Amino acid sequence: MPKVLVVDDSAVDRQLVVGLLTKRPGLTAAEKRTGLTATAVAGAREALAAIDRDMPDVVLTDLQMPEMNGLDLVEAVKAQHPQLPVVLMTAHGSEDIALQALQQGAAGYVPKKNLARDLLETVDSILLAAAAEHDEERVLRCLTESESSFVLENDTSLVMPLVRHLEQPLKSLKLCNANGLLRTAVSLREALLNAIEHGNLEMSSDLGDTDEKAYKQLREQRLEQEPYRSRRIYVQATFTPRRAAYVVRDEGPGFEVADLPDHKDPTALEKSDRRGLFLIRTFMDQVTHNEKGNQVTMVRHRD
Repeated sequence: MPKVLVVDDSAVDRQLVVGLLTKRPGLTAAEKRTGLTATAVAGAREALAAIDRDMPDVVLTDLQMPEMNGLDLVEAVKAQHPQLPVVLMTAHGSEDIALQALQQGAAGYVPKKNLARDLLETVDSILLAAAAEHDEERVLRCLTESESSFVLENDTSLVMPLVRHLEQPLKSLKLCNANGLLRTAVSLREALLNAIEHGNLEMSSDLGDTDEKAYKQLREQRLEQEPYRSRRIYVQATFTPRRAAYVVRDEGPGFEVADLPDHKDPTALEKSDRRGLFLIRTFMDQVTHNEKGNQVTMVRHRD
């Protein structure tokens, strides 16, 4: 049975909220037995102690409280129990704090004037979302391998949406921390942009480094010219519980792989095409190129 921890320094409001959660008007007796259980405490410090004793499924907290307010509680819960959702009960005049709390990771809010109308629906929806995430984690523990493939035109506006899509399995499988996610995203972006501009469109970084306007004009021309415009980017992503592997291939002429600079040489950051490869080789656990030089394979191992 889901457990809700109510945090409010007002005894009257605590009683009201617990009643709304547990009475669940309109349900049958059988439905009420499968409803919520709720306990209440008078302050944020008591709430943190109660969470340590018996982990609830949702924390429902007032914003305006002495010593530690609702924002402080949200920050403390997110630091100690990042998966535990916190819902705010907001009174008139606390909108600024509520916004800060939502930005800090609160899962939702209910205005106190609308508790009778919105409280149950809000809590139930958050519980359903949390249960779905838990079920997904259980399913993902059974995953042996997942693979997806994409074929892209030379459209740079597709790069970041694809990068965000390819990040999701890393998050779901918990393969790496936030820094690893960022490094993987940067590596994918650089690989895709390199494949489009320096691979398919055969754009020289020397031109981009000396005359950015001429570089952009040439890029626009080649997007409309053959053979450049018909070339495609091929992306393959494979995920297992232990690793993620990304393969990016273009249809350009490639380059001499032997000419790649040492990934520990910072002078590689000076040229735009070499900068991307430098970042990729620095950020990913394994990086290899095919003999032609028009395909890169990047591997991220579990932290």
